[in-house]
Amino acid sequence: MSASIQGKIFFSFLRIGLLGFGGGPSMIPLVHQEVVKRHGWLEDEEFADILAIANTLPGPIATKMPGYIGYRIGGLAGCINAVLAVILPMIVAMILMLGLFSRYRDVSWIHGMGQGVVPVVMVMMAQLAWDFLHKSRLVLGWTVSLAMAVIAGGLIYWIGIHPGWVVGAILVTALLQPTSKAKAAEETAP
Repeated sequence: MSASIQGKIFFSFLRIGLLGFGGGPSMIPLVHQEVVKRHGWLEDEEFADILAIANTLPGPIATKMPGYIGYRIGGLAGCINAVLAVILPMIVAMILMLGLFSRYRDVSWIHGMGQGVVPVVMVMMAQLAWDFLHKSRLVLGWTVSLAMAVIAGGLIYWIGIHPGWVVGAILVTALLQPTSKAKAAEETAP
């Protein structure tokens, strides 16, 4: 793999690590922007699949997605490169910020600064959810998309089923469904 692609992987995920305030979920829209829109390394559907699988696996999504995407783009070196690039700013920032916070924790504007990040992350997640709903509508239609969202929300919020089980069940269902190519072959077979 060329050094230029490794450099692009490193700086893309370094940018995500630097700007991804709020933890792993807040990084998802940034990863989407870099990987799908900016560099075109993945299509929207591939990104959605990776996100769904990453959400079902244990561990922080902030390292799972960069690890897999880096591997897919640049092999083992790309995997290591992406994970190091995304965690390096977090490690440095955590050491510096915790030191400063411990020293100045009673200052009101420092407390307010943490509260100001919450609405920004909320808007970023809402934008990503809207993008996925729009793509789902194009493939499945409004009725099926909204029904799936309501059922998933009911299972997660009202019944208390872990989101990983819901996403896993949807993935298994999708895998068991015949593809459109298989359906077309069945229809044309004598």
